[in-house]
Amino acid sequence: MMNSREIVRRTLEYDRPDRVARSFGDSDFVDCGNSVKTQATDWTPVGGGRWRRVDEWGNRWARVDETSKGEVVKGVFDSPADIAGYEFPDYSNAADYATVAARRAEAPDKWLVGNMPGFVFNIARKLFKLEDYLVYLLIEPAPMRMLHDRIEAMLAEMIRNYAAAGVDSVMFCEDWGTQKQTLISPDLWREEFFPRFCRLCATAREGGIKVFMHSCGAIGSIVGGLAEAGIDLLQFDQPQLHGIDALAAHQEDRRITFWCPVDIQTTLQTRDESVIRAAARELLDKLWRGRGGFVAGYYGGNEAIGLDRAVQDWACEEFLAHGTQARYGEGFPSPGVRSPGD
Repeated sequence: MMNSREIVRRTLEYDRPDRVARSFGDSDFVDCGNSVKTQATDWTPVGGGRWRRVDEWGNRWARVDETSKGEVVKGVFDSPADIAGYEFPDYSNAADYATVAARRAEAPDKWLVGNMPGFVFNIARKLFKLEDYLVYLLIEPAPMRMLHDRIEAMLAEMIRNYAAAGVDSVMFCEDWGTQKQTLISPDLWREEFFPRFCRLCATAREGGIKVFMHSCGAIGSIVGGLAEAGIDLLQFDQPQLHGIDALAAHQEDRRITFWCPVDIQTTLQTRDESVIRAAARELLDKLWRGRGGFVAGYYGGNEAIGLDRAVQDWACEEFLAHGTQARYGEGFPSPGVRSPGD
């Protein structure tokens, strides 16, 4: 029997894992962080049902619900003139990644994921009001590129240290879309951010590790670019927003793996057992098929989206029952061999 680490490796390589990889129950994944000193504080209640915290960069966050992830309400910068004097946390010290070895010792057979605070966009956009940041991208490109360069260099150091410490992959969250489109034009994304994705993914490859990315929103226009840049896995909580067939089309050249629960905004909200079970099987039928390329996901915030745990358990039961080689093993050719219509 393959252990979790082998299951995930084969999933990413489309090399027929024994079963579908999963992030629930006896999960195949273990997360780890680092001990870098930053400005981060815990959430603190401030009355009136409101909470506040400071993140690692010094941005102030707020939320009105204990289950919410909140949002930045005051960034560090008021204008690009503030960029030059800002000092980022120092992620270059290898000793700050000793936590990786400890996690590996605790779970030697699991796929070890080094958590990152985002790539360039996720960090930069929080340092301003979001609307101001998007405007400055267009009207103040020189200082914004300087900021992006500094963030990229910092992230490259983090990736190298995680790789040296022994993770199997790094993972970051970077929401690029609204419910209808990307937050910036695909052309601007290609010009300013695609080269940075390429360089950071190349740094990971040089260290022998994979790159996982979570993103929310309708980012179909850049999924191909992310795969081209070297993103190995995309984690989507709203696969129906993209369309399962559209995601499957991105797998035709076998460059990308998708990690998804049953859609949290539409399908799970039906609370209809038959609909949810069918949706789980559709993800397996179209994205996994016994070859790999799909991780069965689980959304960890049932309370935040108003669901009883049992609703997601129906999906998990389908993933466990049907995500096996016994069902799909003969239905897909060996890696590198295409069948008619595949």
